[in-house]
Amino acid sequence: MLMMLARNKKVDEAKQVWQDLKREEVLFDQHTFGDIMRAFLDNGLPSEAMSIYEEMRQSPDPPLSLPFRVILKGLIPFPELREQVKDDFLELFPDMIVYDPAEDLFGDQDSGDD
Repeated sequence: MLMMLARNKKVDEAKQVWQDLKREEVLFDQHTFGDIMRAFLDNGLPSEAMSIYEEMRQSPDPPLSLPFRVILKGLIPFPELREQVKDDFLELFPDMIVYDPAEDLFGDQDSGDD
């Protein structure tokens, strides 16, 4: 239900369900956090996604790399937010690598189409 609300840009309803579940002391796992964030990001709602991200960072559930990778992919259209999450990811998982999209790597070079 929560995912469908997020995917359909029903932000107020999704927030209400989220709050209701929290009041019932439901503990969300890292995958749920990542999936909800990605649904918001895929629908152009980065502020809602980052609100969920802050809750994820405070979760007692130990961080996993896969949800971070899902979130990082969803953040490609939002480079500043992506850098913030990427920094957190590399702090939590210092031996892992994050590949940046090609346009970020080559964006400053002249394409030669003059």
